[in-house]
Amino acid sequence: MNWVILVIAGLFEVGFTSCLGKVKETTGNEMVYWFIGFFICLSISMVLLMKASQTLPIGTAYAVWTGIGAVGTVLMGVFVFNEPANFWRLLFISTLIISIVGLKVVSH
Repeated sequence: MNWVILVIAGLFEVGFTSCLGKVKETTGNEMVYWFIGFFICLSISMVLLMKASQTLPIGTAYAVWTGIGAVGTVLMGVFVFNEPANFWRLLFISTLIISIVGLKVVSH
């Protein structure tokens, strides 16, 4: 169950980084709403990470959490913010995914 909580925490990390991307693009009230979304996602992500790390090794939990956030943020950048998806970028994201899965496999 704590692995599910950790994955959800990682998805909320993607949420708060995506909100930061939208804050950069907007002004006025819309910017404020994205900034509020940033703080909400940040808070939820941290609470869930704390909960998951109570039973999972902190090094593994943190690495998986940041990995999910990094991969998810890159994918959001490609699909939402029209960032490039070249060979090298996809290769290194793939190695990151393999590393995250490897950490899950070797953790007890």
